[in-house]
Amino acid sequence: MNIARHLALVDELCFRPFPAEHCPSDEGTAAPGYFTAVLERSHGLGGRDPGERAATVEQYEKVRDALYERLAPRWGETDPYNLQTVLLRTEREEIPEPWAGLSARARVAHLWEAEGTGRWVAVAVADRDETDEVLLLVVVTQEAPP
Repeated sequence: MNIARHLALVDELCFRPFPAEHCPSDEGTAAPGYFTAVLERSHGLGGRDPGERAATVEQYEKVRDALYERLAPRWGETDPYNLQTVLLRTEREEIPEPWAGLSARARVAHLWEAEGTGRWVAVAVADRDETDEVLLLVVVTQEAPP
């Protein structure tokens, strides 16, 4: 875990040009209009020891919250963004990416409009699928949240 490195990546993604088509990136995936970067990865914890998985989720939530503490002075304090609501809406309406995908993976995100960039930044712990590894994600997108 390296908060300074995570913050540097967030800053870079706020200004990096989006690709013309969906593709893998060094940090995760990239697509027209958004990046999804993996900041931390549990490396195969899915389906294993529930106690170990819960401890990893708790650790990643602390890192997510530490990132919030550093980004809030820059972009403003915000309430957690409930991705469960977005997930429920995907059943009735077309929710654009990256929000539909993020809501399928995570329950809550810290979210900001990155002032002066025209982009939105979300930091979330992807732990919804208990058979998959736990991820700490950052999403940078030009698509406003639904």
